[in-house]
Amino acid sequence: MAETIEVGIVMGSASDWPNMEPAAALLKEWSIGVEVTVASAHRAPKRVLAYAREAAGRGVKVIIAAAGHAAHLAGVLAAETTLPVIGVPLPSSDLKGLDSLYSTVMMPAGVPVATMALGAAGAKNAAIFAAQILALSDQRIRDILSGHKQILEQKVLQQAEQIPQEYRPKE
Repeated sequence: MAETIEVGIVMGSASDWPNMEPAAALLKEWSIGVEVTVASAHRAPKRVLAYAREAAGRGVKVIIAAAGHAAHLAGVLAAETTLPVIGVPLPSSDLKGLDSLYSTVMMPAGVPVATMALGAAGAKNAAIFAAQILALSDQRIRDILSGHKQILEQKVLQQAEQIPQEYRPKE
């Protein structure tokens, strides 16, 4: 793992880890320093506020916030920092994540939260989006992202080869 922590992942509960682990793993794979903590906007608001206020001083440049149910974590963090905050709503309630999505995406003007898709796919996209933010000033990360796009394209081409020849477009 990179020595400098650039991305902070904050989860509302340790039970959110299975959804967020892919994000942490991807950042680690790309040698982007990441730290992960649990801080609940409702059950431990002082911890959330302290994290938001202290993150930049530790070198964090982007915060990814993941929470289920009412999911106010990303908004509370965004209210207390000037760092970009990326929200990942989690499908942990009887409402299957709709409550989390609305709580994360419907921020008032002046307190932006970039909101990803629900669950693990959103977590992975949050890691990629955080890397894109960091890449604005880091050529190494730009190169990693370029390679990532090439891998995605190669996977699609491999999948296209699985379609029987008689159904493929004539080239």
